[in-house]
Amino acid sequence: MTAQTTAEAESGAEDGRSAAARKREQHGWYFYDFACSVYSTSVLTVFLGPYLTAVAKAAADAEGYVHPLGIPVRAGSFFAYSVSVSVIVAVLIMPLAGAVADRGGRKKPLLAAAAYTGAAATTGMFFLSGERYLLGGLLLIVANAALAVSMVLYNAYLPQIATPDERDTVSSRGWAFGYTSGAFVLVLNLVLFQGHDSFGVSEGTAVRICLASAGLWWGAFAIVPLRRLRDRAVVREPGAAQPVNGWRQLVATLRDMRRFPLTLSFLLAYLIYNDGVQTVISQASVYGSEELGLEQSTLIVAVLLVQVLAVAGALGMGRLARSYGAKRTILGSLAAWALTLAAGYFVPARTPVWFFVLASMIGLVLGGSQALSRSLFSHLVPAGKEAEYFSAYEMSDRGLSWVGPLVFGLTYQVTGSYRTAIISLVIFFALGFVLLARVPVRRAVEAAGNPVPERL
Repeated sequence: MTAQTTAEAESGAEDGRSAAARKREQHGWYFYDFACSVYSTSVLTVFLGPYLTAVAKAAADAEGYVHPLGIPVRAGSFFAYSVSVSVIVAVLIMPLAGAVADRGGRKKPLLAAAAYTGAAATTGMFFLSGERYLLGGLLLIVANAALAVSMVLYNAYLPQIATPDERDTVSSRGWAFGYTSGAFVLVLNLVLFQGHDSFGVSEGTAVRICLASAGLWWGAFAIVPLRRLRDRAVVREPGAAQPVNGWRQLVATLRDMRRFPLTLSFLLAYLIYNDGVQTVISQASVYGSEELGLEQSTLIVAVLLVQVLAVAGALGMGRLARSYGAKRTILGSLAAWALTLAAGYFVPARTPVWFFVLASMIGLVLGGSQALSRSLFSHLVPAGKEAEYFSAYEMSDRGLSWVGPLVFGLTYQVTGSYRTAIISLVIFFALGFVLLARVPVRRAVEAAGNPVPERL
């Protein structure tokens, strides 16, 4: 065998080992979506909104107000306001987590801390009963903030474990894993909730078990990515500034983004339209129970339908992105979101069939719009700044998504109508569509110094 042939063989073997190691990390990475998506589905989307609203109403005065910290709040708005506060808390923490991760390249310890803080807070929701609405608000704030921080670190792995041409597929599969676990656990929750009498527990106890089980699931399956993902040493250019902490890091990140205005333009568009997505996710069950008068079991079936169709939607939109590009596919999903909310305004009360139709429309666009946004942003991140930039991204994902819940809560507080509150969210998707359409993503990838995929 010649020296050249030997070198080629060794190079091929190294590429094979590298590809195998990358696939192993990707498979482990998928499982964090598998672990934490149960919280988003069972807790945030289905059970906690109506249950915490009921607990707040039990503690309300004769005019229907509770008074956290002496502030008069309509009981029906307490859950939405708690979501907004949780996001503000996350904004204070995420830049610090991103800075620490980028400084030492050690994301796993921080990911573990955030994951198990969130899992513990969620498990503690078992003790939410009676008039303990303040306990519910506190646990929601801790769990939501911990989830946001963990997602900064989790998303920052994507550019390191997938090649540019793999990222749409890998990101979509991660979301599909998450929706699969969400659907599976929701089926178990539905069995317990519907048959709570046969299990010898009250309806309220069944809800609290469902809430706590999401925390246990989150903690159990977080072990898989923590075992398979590996940290990488940070290599900095000579003279490059070291990351700083907290808000100073956020300011430094935003200043650095000014060197990449197209990346910043995409982030602004995503901030706006994803605010609408996150608000729909967190407030849909409240809309269904309070405005449409639907039973909890109906809401569970509707969200289960969303989960099942979101798996197909995430994978299907991933395939569309390979043919038409991620940007065009996302734009199509935003148009579908706006039409879905407009249709939701006219859904008649106490008609589960039409609510299921609405849930089906949401499911088909939900996973794909989120997965493709994540993978598209990964192309716009300069090498070596993954955690730093994804902390800004996560603020757009969960961190700065307090405006939507606040608009929803204020609209209801002023009008007393959840229909008016839900239709107010259309503006987030319309404005996000316009801003995203103006971003030349191919030029943005080139400006960030990254290889340009065949399709964008």
